[in-house]
Amino acid sequence: MIRKRSLMRRTAVVAAAGAAALVLAACGGSGGDGGSAGHGGHAATAPSSAPSSASASASASQGQHNAADVAFAKGMIPHHRQAVEMADLAPGRARSAEVKKLAADIKKAQDPEIRTLSGWLTSWGEDVPAEGAMDHSTHDMSGMGGMGGMMTAEEMTGLENASGKAFDTAFTELMIKHHEGAVEMARTEQADGAHGPARKMAVEIIDSQSAEIEQMNALLGKD
Repeated sequence: MIRKRSLMRRTAVVAAAGAAALVLAACGGSGGDGGSAGHGGHAATAPSSAPSSASASASASQGQHNAADVAFAKGMIPHHRQAVEMADLAPGRARSAEVKKLAADIKKAQDPEIRTLSGWLTSWGEDVPAEGAMDHSTHDMSGMGGMGGMMTAEEMTGLENASGKAFDTAFTELMIKHHEGAVEMARTEQADGAHGPARKMAVEIIDSQSAEIEQMNALLGKD
């Protein structure tokens, strides 16, 4: 009887061991599935590293610049500054509400561009033109055709001393010339520049300032 119980216990142990082996085998199979899921997870992480690499590549591409980009930034900063200086005269001198709005729009558009252009020059290890450096003779604009449309000191003084309709006419005529110079500089950047964001800004300057030139020509046609 005792021997029979012992035999039954051994049989139970063997059965239990067999069941455990089956469980382990099942776990192993599940582990294999997990391994394939892990591989899938690895595959899933591969694309996430690809955009990062693509992004780095894009950043590197955007970081490339050439002499035309530097000339564009160094020329456009003082050019924009003078446009903003002219626009600042309008609120207290202009009679036309349209001229006042135009001046406000010019300042709103060009102030941020000055900051962006200055940031590019700093990141490229270049000097940012000093405030008040308005005379194009103080800048090397080779390859940019000069800073076209810049006001002379006499023209700026005349604008400062004008008011009412005389200011409206002088501001509009001078700003048309100023914008035409900026558009020409932007076209040169678009053709010769290498820095993607600078070329994009050049296109925006061409579009926006060409539209403002049309607007100002229409204003001059009014009584």
